[in-house]
Amino acid sequence: MGQKNIFDDVSEVIAWIQIVLSLFFIASVLGFILYMYYKTDMALMGGISIAVLGLLIGIRRANKAYRGKGTVDLVSRVSATPELDEDEKKPF
Repeated sequence: MGQKNIFDDVSEVIAWIQIVLSLFFIASVLGFILYMYYKTDMALMGGISIAVLGLLIGIRRANKAYRGKGTVDLVSRVSATPELDEDEKKPF
């Protein structure tokens, strides 16, 4: 591999943020549903705890991906669509 430039670093940071925010968003929605269902102080604390747990899991997952093949590789692998790629290879 060659040298990394500023664009590679910025891409890694953006992909890291996408991983963290996606898990945080899912956990926040679950925490909100928990709070809206019970509407008590304990449900509020539980919902906030679920959101914080989602944030921590997202940070851990993003760091693990960064140390591995990279966060850009993980995000691009998740958002790849092999079904569409196969259609492009077929002749008309």
